[in-house]
Amino acid sequence: MDLQLQSFDGNKAGSITVSDAVFDREYNESLVHQVVTAYLAAARSGTHAQKTRSEVSGGGRKPFSQKGSGRARAGTIRSPLWRSGGTTFAAKPRDYSQKVNRKVYRNAICSILSELRRNDSLVVVDKVELASPKTKDLLAKTKAMGINNALIVSENAAGNLALASRNLYDLAATDAAHLNPVALLRFDKVVMSEDSVRKLEESLA
Repeated sequence: MDLQLQSFDGNKAGSITVSDAVFDREYNESLVHQVVTAYLAAARSGTHAQKTRSEVSGGGRKPFSQKGSGRARAGTIRSPLWRSGGTTFAAKPRDYSQKVNRKVYRNAICSILSELRRNDSLVVVDKVELASPKTKDLLAKTKAMGINNALIVSENAAGNLALASRNLYDLAATDAAHLNPVALLRFDKVVMSEDSVRKLEESLA
C-alpha cells in the first residue's frame, strides 16, 4: 500500500509503498493488551522487601507472664500485632516479568502500527534531521507539521534529536530498534522517518 510522505518541515514530498504485513493488519486488542501488560510488568524493579516475625530482631523471651497481668497473652514482642513487629504477609523481592514470544510481540507492534495508519495518526517523513540540539528548533518543525504531541521515530535517535526532545513531555524521540508498544500508544501522533519504516519492515515482516 502507499503512504503519504512528507518532509520534516511540513511540506508534501510524495508517497512511499509499504508492506501490508506490517501496516495493514487487523487490530487485535487482546494481543496488544497482553504485550503492553508484559512490557509494563517487566519495567517493575521488584526490589520491595519486608520482614516476617521470624526475621525481625528481638523477641527472644516472653514479654510478661501468661496470667495475672490482665493483658492479652503474648509470646513475643515481634508479633505482627505489636508495634515494630513483623509483617504478616511480608513482601519479598520477585521478578514481575512475563514471557512473551517474539512472534507475538512482533504481531502486536504490527497491529498497533496498522491501527495508527487507519486513524491517520501515523506520519511518515523523508528524514528526521536537526541542525542543532535546540528544543525551539524541534518545536518549530513539529509546529509546521501541525503536531504538538508525538513520538518521533528515526533510524538513529541519538544526537541532536535526543538532546532537543529530552526535556519535553509531549514530544519524545526513539529509534526503530527500541520501539515499544507503550510509547506507540501514549502519544497522539507517531512521526516516522522513511529509513525507520524500512527498518521496521525488515524486522517485523
